[in-house]
Amino acid sequence: MKKLIAFAAAVTVAFTAAADEGMWLLPYLQKMNGKDMKSKGCKLSPEEIYSANRSSLKDAIVIFGGGCTGEIVSPEGLLFTNHHCGYGSIQALSSVEHDYLKYGFWAMSNEEELPVEGLAVRFIREIRDVTPELVGNVPSIAGEQEYRSIVEQNRKALLEQLQAEHPDKEVIVRSFFGGNQYFAFIIDVFRDVRLVGTPPSSIGKFGGETDNWMWPRHTGDFSIFRVYADRENKPAAYSPDNVPYKAEKYLTVSTKGYKEGDFTMIMGFPGSTQRYMTSYEIDNMLDIENPQRIFIRGERQAILKEDMAASDKVRIQYASKYAGSSNYWKNSIGMSRGLKRLNVKAKKQEQEASFRRWAAENTLPEEGYIDALDKIERAVKGNSEPKALRQYLGEAFYNAVEILVPGRTIERLAAKGDTIPVEQVRDLREAFADWYGDYSPSTDRKVAKRMLTIARENMKRLPSFYTEIIDKEFGGDIDAYVDDLYDRSVVADEQKTLALLENWSAVEVADDPVFRLVRSIDAFSETVELDPELQALYAEGHRKYIAGLMRQFPDKSWASDANFTIRLTYGQVLPYRPADGVKYDYYTTLKGVMEKENPDNAEFVVPAKLRELYEAGDYGRYANERGELPVAFLANCDITGGNSGSPIMNGRGELIGLAFDGNWEAMSGDVAFEPELQRTISVDVRYVLFIIDKFAGAGWLLDEMNIR
Repeated sequence: MKKLIAFAAAVTVAFTAAADEGMWLLPYLQKMNGKDMKSKGCKLSPEEIYSANRSSLKDAIVIFGGGCTGEIVSPEGLLFTNHHCGYGSIQALSSVEHDYLKYGFWAMSNEEELPVEGLAVRFIREIRDVTPELVGNVPSIAGEQEYRSIVEQNRKALLEQLQAEHPDKEVIVRSFFGGNQYFAFIIDVFRDVRLVGTPPSSIGKFGGETDNWMWPRHTGDFSIFRVYADRENKPAAYSPDNVPYKAEKYLTVSTKGYKEGDFTMIMGFPGSTQRYMTSYEIDNMLDIENPQRIFIRGERQAILKEDMAASDKVRIQYASKYAGSSNYWKNSIGMSRGLKRLNVKAKKQEQEASFRRWAAENTLPEEGYIDALDKIERAVKGNSEPKALRQYLGEAFYNAVEILVPGRTIERLAAKGDTIPVEQVRDLREAFADWYGDYSPSTDRKVAKRMLTIARENMKRLPSFYTEIIDKEFGGDIDAYVDDLYDRSVVADEQKTLALLENWSAVEVADDPVFRLVRSIDAFSETVELDPELQALYAEGHRKYIAGLMRQFPDKSWASDANFTIRLTYGQVLPYRPADGVKYDYYTTLKGVMEKENPDNAEFVVPAKLRELYEAGDYGRYANERGELPVAFLANCDITGGNSGSPIMNGRGELIGLAFDGNWEAMSGDVAFEPELQRTISVDVRYVLFIIDKFAGAGWLLDEMNIR
């Protein structure tokens, strides 16, 4: 019987020269991108960028934490990433007495570097195409249920095999092209990572929310960490006996700069794109998903921002939470704006109409291409309402009302019995101590009042506590209910929560008002399930649609959607025109920082020492040929979330900057790449070195780098 193994071969050969769009898989650089990269100015061979058999540029690039990229820049494991990527770690190490967010931090020796609990970096040691192992025995006429069942069985068997071959490493298998192709990744995980240096937020977050996603940009968005290993240079848990990781490969840092049109490339871990999204999904995004997220997060952020401005303690507690929420909030605003402005839905509809004609004229019904779009449409529309409800549950309850976090933990403990093992009490005490350290009950009380109110006003169905508790016991007064909840609940107070753990009483848990709330929301959540048949229908339609597009246009360059696996994108340093009569230059300088300075606006405060250096023109070797100090620059590379912290390199593979943002005019880029508008915003590595050297006086760090 015909097998589904031809697809992998097809994607390796059915490509011509690549456009600027594309987050390219490293194993295919030689076949897909080598000639095009060379013609645009790349001086490295594909083998020097990625090699399956020897050290290559890929080995200097890491996953930083849970959602960013970092790069090794010295043989001693020194690591650069974005300030906003390190923000959570910096916040966790900060206190009112040691406010590293506000004032920055600089170690002046290895001994002063600060361990960060829970932070890890991951090196990709091996990439293996495992498509034949996963789909090779799937019949070509298999339905979606059979397809998924066989693939999942094969995946489990393969993971067991690979884990047995690599017992000391992490192994993951990811799908590509909608489940048409699969790769395995063998990973080393280093869990001893220490903070080395970070500029104050007045540099690292200069421009704040106002400048987020905007150009021109003047943000020094970088922070510095170091990877530590055991005496044998292997991953190890934190120990004072660990030593700096001896890097086999690290990036050379260039102070030579760039000019318009120069080749650039970025390697990193883009998180998620939806380039194969259909017009039906765009409708859902524009009409439901983005509007709900924008509204709910905006309401919560307004409360957090007010409390953060009134208290340094609350500011530190909620700094990382606020930044994470607001980044995607503004992204959603820009995404909707871009999709409408660039008429993306109409372009998708044209593509879909063309696909339908091609499928009807060139394929058989049993191949699954003719009705692929019909399946997607039915699934998207059928699951629209439960998706909207689930989004409200996440955005307005589980991810917003923080008292639910300890509430759900303890409620689940109560369901298991009247005793808690001693070791579990110990672990919970440690976990709760960390959690309550970043919690303000008074702030959360305000948030809860607003979230419960807007949920009642906007959800089509509601959890039972609204009628059974708020209406019956509080006459429908949400504010009165929330006040009673926070006044009486044990988990609103850290000490009471810890005391409950030490003197466990399941009866007390049962009577606590927060646990009634938890049970009501969780019970409601179980009734809001996506239709599994429709989900399977979507998966099949999506897989067939992507495979069909590649058959329809066999000479087109296709790249799989981002899924937080290592990719390479390349392009050029370029300006752009955002509107008629407007042209944005391709770089900014320290002069622009001073022009934006506003002592009355926390987002645009300039540190006194930075102003002194500017006024003295004391830029050292970091100035460009015009005597300016570059701060940020643009390139038309293809990135998304997860690429934050990625190295942007010149044609020799030398570090010239750190990618940290996209531009406002092309926020629809995750769905549709716009080559004339889409730009990556990066902090110039010369500004990074200037801050380390001239501003912080931490020149010892530069001594271990290879700077040219």
